[in-house]
This record gives sequence, C-alpha cells and structure tokens, in this order.
Amino acid sequence: MNKQRRTTLNQINDLIASVYEDLESCKDQEEEYRDNMPENLQGSERYEKADDAVNMLEEALESLQQAMDNIQEVIES
Repeated sequence: MNKQRRTTLNQINDLIASVYEDLESCKDQEEEYRDNMPENLQGSERYEKADDAVNMLEEALESLQQAMDNIQEVIES
C-alpha cells in the first residue's frame, strides 16, 4: 500500500474514532438516564426502550471498533 492510501486510511480511522467518542457519550448518557429511573418505572415501557437503546448503541460501538481494527490491520500490512 502506498503512502497516500495509508494517509487516507489513517484520516478515516481518526474520523471513525471521533464518531466513536460521540456515540459513546450518547450511550453513557442514555445509560445514566436508564439507571437513574425511579424504581417504580423499572420494568416499564420507558425503561425497556432506554435499555434497548443502550444495547443497540453498544452494538454500534462494537461495530465501529471492529472497523477501526480492520483499517489498522490494512495499514500495518
């Protein structure tokens, strides 16, 4: 792989890392919202939606991490 493509891939990885941080912040906020719900709302539809959102955001974070790992592997090969 030539230097120009490596540079482009590094820039893409940096962009994904920035998105990852923003998404992680959103996930943390939603998790805090869910965890701080009053006990009488736990098990409610609102709680379940927040829990589902946290789970989906965690999956999205895992996908972004996998993408960054794959790009890094290409850069290093």
